[in-house]
Amino acid sequence: MIMKNVLNLFIIPSLLLCSFQKQSELAPNGHLAVENTVKKADRIMYLFFKADADQSGSEKIVLQESKISEGRMKTLPSFDRDQVQSGDFIITVFAEDGKEASKHLIKDPLHPELEVYEKDGVSRHKTSLPNAEFSVRFPYSENIRSVKIEKVMTDRVQLIFTQKLSS
Repeated sequence: MIMKNVLNLFIIPSLLLCSFQKQSELAPNGHLAVENTVKKADRIMYLFFKADADQSGSEKIVLQESKISEGRMKTLPSFDRDQVQSGDFIITVFAEDGKEASKHLIKDPLHPELEVYEKDGVSRHKTSLPNAEFSVRFPYSENIRSVKIEKVMTDRVQLIFTQKLSS
């Protein structure tokens, strides 16, 4: 019985204390102060492309679909100019002010390097495909307006695709 009274002695004041702390959120006029806690969620934009090679070896690129999904990218893609090889695609996304928003390197999608497991071990072989699909993703921003794809050649970079994105 004594323990019950001691527990009540500590529990009731602590409950009262907690209930009075909630009143501290009231504004001076007695109304509840509401903060705008709705934060625009992070979003990711995906661009899905299809590349077709014709008989002459030139590529035709088509933007098949673009999607925006909720989420945040854990790591931002980095573009390393030293990793670029002939046949690779450089995809650049531009903001409405013309500044570069994101840049990506796609290894030659029409000539991928495949691993072959043989008796002697693993070897790599390049293969040639008539068409291929590839995608890029980047943090979404409302001011993203266009995308450009360039193909890296041995002596230059050739523009092969450009398109405005719907806002």
